[in-house]
Amino acid sequence: MAHPVDVAVGNRVRELRTRAGLSQTDLGEKLGVSFQQVQKYEKGVNRMGASRLIQICDALKVSIADVFDGVESTVDAAQKTLVDPEAMRIARDIQRIENENMRMAVKQLVRTMSRA
Repeated sequence: MAHPVDVAVGNRVRELRTRAGLSQTDLGEKLGVSFQQVQKYEKGVNRMGASRLIQICDALKVSIADVFDGVESTVDAAQKTLVDPEAMRIARDIQRIENENMRMAVKQLVRTMSRA
C-alpha cells in the first residue's frame, strides 16, 4: 500500500500538471520517462526521489513548496481514513466504479463536499 505522503504528493503533481495543460505523456517526455511512470508517480505507487521531484518542478514551472502545499492536511485526513472502516469501504466502492469519468466525478463531488 502506498504511503499517504506519496499519494498526497502524487495528487498534487497531477493537479499542477493539469493546471499547466500537460498530459501525462507530455510530462513523461520532459522527464524522459513513459506516461505510465508519470501515472505511477501521481498515484503514489512509485516514490519520487529528490532529483526527480526537482525535474518535475522544473517541467511544470513550479516550486517544490508548490508541490507540498496542502500535503500535511491531506496526509492527516488520509491517516484518519485508514482507521475508519466505513471510509475504507466507501473508498473501495469508489475504486470499483469502472467508468473513469464517473469515478472522477464522484471523487470531485466528495472533495467539494468535504470543503463545505
